[in-house]
Parts: sequence; C-alpha cells; structure tokens
Amino acid sequence: MAGLAAVAVAAGSLYVVLGGGPALCVSREPVLVSVAAAVDVAPAVMEAAGRFNGTKTSVGGRCVLVQVTEQPPATVLRTLIGDRAGVLRERPDGWIADSSAWIRLARSQGASSLPAGETVVATSPLVFATRSSLARRFSVGRTEMNWRMVFPPTVRGRLTPNSNEPDVVRVPDPSLVGAGIATVAAARDVVGTGEAADKALTAFVRWAQAGSAPDYRSMLDAVDDRGFWQRPVVIVPEQSVWNHNQVPSADPVVALHPREGTIDLDYPYVVTAADPAVAEASTAFADWLKGTQAQEIVRRAGFRSGDGRLGPLPPGPQIPSEAPRTRPSVSQQDIDEALRAWSRLAPPTNILVLADTSKHMAEPLNGSTKVRIALAAAKIGLQLFPNSTHMGMWEFADKVGNIRGYRERVGLGPISEPESGQVLRRSVLDELTSTIAPHPDLDSSLYDAVLSGFRKVSGDYRDDMNNTLLVITAGRDDGKGVKLPQLLNTLRNEWDPDRPVQIVIIAFGKDVDRGSLSQITAVTNGSLHEAQEPGEIIDVFLGALARRLCHPTCKPAT
Repeated sequence: MAGLAAVAVAAGSLYVVLGGGPALCVSREPVLVSVAAAVDVAPAVMEAAGRFNGTKTSVGGRCVLVQVTEQPPATVLRTLIGDRAGVLRERPDGWIADSSAWIRLARSQGASSLPAGETVVATSPLVFATRSSLARRFSVGRTEMNWRMVFPPTVRGRLTPNSNEPDVVRVPDPSLVGAGIATVAAARDVVGTGEAADKALTAFVRWAQAGSAPDYRSMLDAVDDRGFWQRPVVIVPEQSVWNHNQVPSADPVVALHPREGTIDLDYPYVVTAADPAVAEASTAFADWLKGTQAQEIVRRAGFRSGDGRLGPLPPGPQIPSEAPRTRPSVSQQDIDEALRAWSRLAPPTNILVLADTSKHMAEPLNGSTKVRIALAAAKIGLQLFPNSTHMGMWEFADKVGNIRGYRERVGLGPISEPESGQVLRRSVLDELTSTIAPHPDLDSSLYDAVLSGFRKVSGDYRDDMNNTLLVITAGRDDGKGVKLPQLLNTLRNEWDPDRPVQIVIIAFGKDVDRGSLSQITAVTNGSLHEAQEPGEIIDVFLGALARRLCHPTCKPAT
C-alpha cells in the first residue's frame, strides 16, 4: 500500500489541473511554441508568455510552453519565404510583426501556408517626436508637424528649412521596420500620383536614406544628441517615446501628432507552425493575447490596446491623452504599394557615366560651353548618389584612348572606395568634373561608346542594384563607327529583361538628334532628357530614378 501511494504521488506530479477545472496536461513533454516578435513589442510579449505558461493550457493533454525571441520582421519574412541568406536557424511557430504589411508581403512572396486572419496584439500610432524645448519653439513659431516635412526642402519650395521648422525629419528604414513602411505610404498619399509626384517620392526616398536609422532606440537617442542636428524630429511609434522617457530627463522627448492625421501601426500575431499540434498551441497563445490580462501587459509597456481604444498605462505627460486622428485615405493597399515603391527606389545604383568630349561639346551654350554646363551638372548630380553607389566614368570621342572611341577614366566600382591608391572614386570623379576637357578636332563616337558601355554594365551587372548607363552628351554621332540600325538591333538582342540595364541620356544644346536618341533609350526602358542649365540636373536625375517605379514596363519618355 505504501509503495502504491508513492507511485501515485510521483505520477500526480506530472499533471496540473487547469484553472481548478477537470482538464489535465502533461508538463514533462510540453508542446513548445517559438514566437518571433518585433524588437519593440518583444519585451511585453515575453512577459505575456510567462503569464500564459502559468495557466498550463493544454493541447492533446500536453502543456503548452511558449518561448519568445526578439527578431526583426525582415529576417522572419526571409525565413518564411525560403530565402537562404539572412534567415533564422529554425522557422518560428508564431510571428508578431510591427505591421500587417509584413505578413501580406510574406504571403505574396510565397509563404502561402500562413493561415488567413491575424490577431492584433497591440497598436501604436506614428508620431513626430522631438525634445520638449524644441516642441515649444515650434509652437511659438506656429509650426505644426505635417507629412510634407519628410521631403527635402526643395520639394517644399525652399532651399533650406526655416528657423521655425525642423532641420531634419529622420525616418526609420522601411526595409527593416513597420514605421518606415507607413511613412512611405503617408509620403505617397501627400504627393498623389503622376510624373511630378513620382519625382517628389523619389526625392523623399533619397533624402530619407541619408538619415534613416535601423531602429527606434537609436533615432530617439539622436534627438537627445545636440552635436549635429540643431532641430531634429524623428518619426517613430508612440510606444517608443513612452519607453524612451522611462529614463528621467530635464528635456524629455514629446510625441506630436501630424495635422493631416497619422497611421496606426498594428502588431499582428500570425500562426506560422507547420505541425498541427504546434499550430493549435500557437493559436491558443494568440487567442490568450486578446484577453484582459495580456492587453493590460501591452498597455503597461506603452502600447495602445489591440483595438486601439485604450491608451498606454500610465500615459505620461509626453503622450497626447486624446486618441490620434488617423489618415483615412491611407489603406492597406496603399501601405503595400508604398513598400513596393521603396523596394524599387531604395536599392543602390551600379552606374557607368559616359562623358562626351568630342568637338561638339566645345560649342557655346548660354554664355558658356556645352562641356562646362554638362560637367557643372555632373558635379551637382554626383551629390545625389549615396556611398552605397557603384560608379565609373569613361570619356568618349573618335580615336580617344583607342580605336573604339572611348577611354576609361574611373573603373566601375564602389564610390566610397579607391580604385587604386588612397583616393576614393568619389573624389576622383569630383575632380574630373572640373578638369576634363573636350577635343576641338575630334568627332563624336556616341554610338560606339553607348554599345561598349552597355556591354560593360551588362557584364558587371549587380542583382542587388539598379544598373544604369548614363550618357552625358551633345547628342550627335558623326558616323565613324557603328550605325544606328546596327546599334538598335544589338541592344534589342542583348537587353535582358531579367537583368535589365537602363540607358539614360542627358543631351545638352538645341541641336540634339532627338529621334535617334529616343530610339536608343526606348529599347532599354530608359529615358532621354534635354538640358540647357546645370540646375536642371536634379530634376533630370529624379525623373530617371523615378522610372524605377514602372520598370521594366515604362512607356518611352523624352
């Protein structure tokens, strides 16, 4: 009898009564559920998982044990769609992203096994955040936060910000965090559609890339750093401001709502488990997260409730007490399209520049010469390319360098690295914009240079970049080499839609052979631009870059 009693006690230790009810679960071999959560919401989900595990919820008589790790949404997405690089070691069983856009993107890119429907765990509206002292200064100057502040000052009609507005509005990296995706959607919504809107959106992307940050913490730390920007504002979720202010400060960060209305970030839970039992356990945790206890946890971490009706606990003086007005014109489809637009505009450029140094570039133009105006434009354009760019430069004229009619001045490669020695490519290119000169006695070898340059970029094609041949020219070929029909046929045969190289031509002067050049650019979905002044180069570059939004199905553009 004593022996039987001992066995009964030992066996009983393997079972737990659920909430005092009759259901029992085995804790010795639990159903393990791994949940990948976005960085900002992960601490709250970890606490919620601890509470959930204490409930001894069962699946098939086995206790459910949830384990939460902090994972960037982009890494989880790559894992779910089957990428090989930058992925998790194991597929998670549940995923909480910082925007439902990630889940829709995962489904569209091949993660079709994800079940329909998600559980929104928490919400947090986007806010414009800055120091309290700066917020008071903006208020005195009657400057309201608005979405047009994310654009460069030139798009807003001025060269530099005025003293009563931010000198920079930093945006989270849309390729890494949901707040960045939502900001792109708001920017697109503000400018609308059409050619001018595409240029403005392109300017925003280039501007945002220069100041984007990988996470909210570093962005808010930069607001407190007074060593560089004088009037910084960052766009972040409201929760990150709440969390930042847990450390006391004499000049705390405040959250400001944009006047046009904001966008709510949702934090959806989607079941990703392939095993049926684990999927059932993951679903049980998702359902529990909708309950009162879990919702109180996320609100005490600075989030709003999953339905957005209840604010953080406590709200704190730096968080607006009223619920923010959302921007109704931004739909889920708009957010998804914004992510696609960023993915097309943001990748770096692999670009070879062909500079015409034939006798035609020595001709006068607007009180100067074509070559001087063209190179002044190139100096301006060089500033638009970030350090992630790969760039090279050739000059071309008949019999320059060799019988092919071109000479390599800078080899194609990273602009932030030297080709040889110690001088960076960017510095060499900048110097060439001041020193390169035309040859008054040499004809143009435009067609030969275009063909050779196209083949060079095609041969050095980079899958992770936008590949472009940029031709700066007087716009004429003198017929010493390959003829136009031969050039066009060769381009048609060699242009690969799966590895597209875009030809962009900027022609200076009034005697441009527009008909021939338009045919060349049309073959590669490129564009032709005619310019008279150096300042037009910004609009030219933005127009050329904006064609990435429709590439490779763009209509011919001149």
